[in-house]
Amino acid sequence: MSELSLTPKKSMPPVHLSDLSLKERKLKCEELGLPGFRADQVSRHWYGHLSNDNTSWTDMSRADIETISEALLPQLLREVRTLDCDGGMTRKTVWRLHDNSLVESVLMRYTDRVTMCISSQAGCGMACPFCATGQAGLTRNLSAAEIFEQVRAGAQAMKHDEIAGGEGRISNIVFMGMGEPLANYNRVITAIHRIVKPVPEGLGISARNVTVSTVGLVPRIYDLAKEGMPLRLAISLHAPDDELRDTLVPINLQYKVSEVLDAAWHYSETVKRRVSIEYAMIRDVNDQAFRAEMLARLLVGKDVHVNLIPLNPTEGSDWTASRKSDEQKFVEILERFNIPVTIRDTRGREIDGACGQLAAKEVNVQ
Repeated sequence: MSELSLTPKKSMPPVHLSDLSLKERKLKCEELGLPGFRADQVSRHWYGHLSNDNTSWTDMSRADIETISEALLPQLLREVRTLDCDGGMTRKTVWRLHDNSLVESVLMRYTDRVTMCISSQAGCGMACPFCATGQAGLTRNLSAAEIFEQVRAGAQAMKHDEIAGGEGRISNIVFMGMGEPLANYNRVITAIHRIVKPVPEGLGISARNVTVSTVGLVPRIYDLAKEGMPLRLAISLHAPDDELRDTLVPINLQYKVSEVLDAAWHYSETVKRRVSIEYAMIRDVNDQAFRAEMLARLLVGKDVHVNLIPLNPTEGSDWTASRKSDEQKFVEILERFNIPVTIRDTRGREIDGACGQLAAKEVNVQ
């Protein structure tokens, strides 16, 4: 399996303001026959005020607003379905893109933070058999703007007091929705710039609060280390041994566990950030005590945190979550090796919280 084969050739959406840097926006305005400073004005409305209502943009003429809106503000996401749970503190949304592809985002409000989980691809080409998105296959990469506008939609929901708990702000972004972020590398990096750069360039969320998850595209992990941003890297490992991981995470046939972890440690040392190890707990598959010890021996002495994820079963699948007793034993073994470990909060289980589940249902009812 080559990385080139994971890059789909599908129709991309029209260029959007969020695909462009502030300098590129100014050049675009000048190409449209408008003064370059219009880019700064529009950007302050779009990113600073989170305003879609261009009738309130009173610092520009109607003619200039209409020209910019037509050229740089196409509608990229159309809400198909939104479900709330956890007393309104969790919201999952299915979006339809310009080519009818479906993607999902999830907003999760906690007492100390508000996290957005976003998609980077429509579908996924990694083919992990326990993942609903992986079962669906890859449709196409998302544009940088399609990725970013999921975040902006969440920021608008918080600003407009649509989420239980009152008005607020997005604080954390996790690239853990549909798709493999590092298989859409350049557009994901552009979207991250929109997320972390201050107004009028972007939203101004701290890069330290952005997590990029990957199943282990080793060359791209090294590329990410060169970006110079203190992002959190999360490795979706799911097995400590190549024999099992070859079946659970097929990219392991190309990049073995040792190579993935070597790249992760390089990233950690370069950006001075702790690496997260994501590990879906699958009953009688990867949750045995001996595998917990294997994992511990791979991680001991590293700046790492293990995030155990109770599997959210997909309809018709033989895969299911580990027994609580096996889960607890796994934790105890890791703690015996002084490895920090937590069990992920299973938000959104009753609204098909695992990535790809709700979109798959929408496809099936069409």
